[in-house]
Amino acid sequence: MQTSLPSSPNSPGANPQMKQECAHSADCLKMIQLILDGEATEDQVKSFYQVNLESCRPCIEMYHLEKEIKDLLHGKMEKKCCPGDIIESIKAKIVSFS
Repeated sequence: MQTSLPSSPNSPGANPQMKQECAHSADCLKMIQLILDGEATEDQVKSFYQVNLESCRPCIEMYHLEKEIKDLLHGKMEKKCCPGDIIESIKAKIVSFS
């Protein structure tokens, strides 16, 4: 589920009723990361959007920062296959620990 967020909490026309502090920012950060990773349910996304991302300036700022970091990392990462002998070596070590 894709939601549209304000482009910036400081943009003209931003909600003047926005909260300036978030009392549960650690929980909000976890939810933002779930949303950006595509691991949140539709209901979680909808609920979080309605409660936090429409009226909480710190949550909007956190969302934009996390999204920017994720986008930058995606652009810098290079996907490479792991050689088969390394995969087999790791599997063998895992089996030996069990």
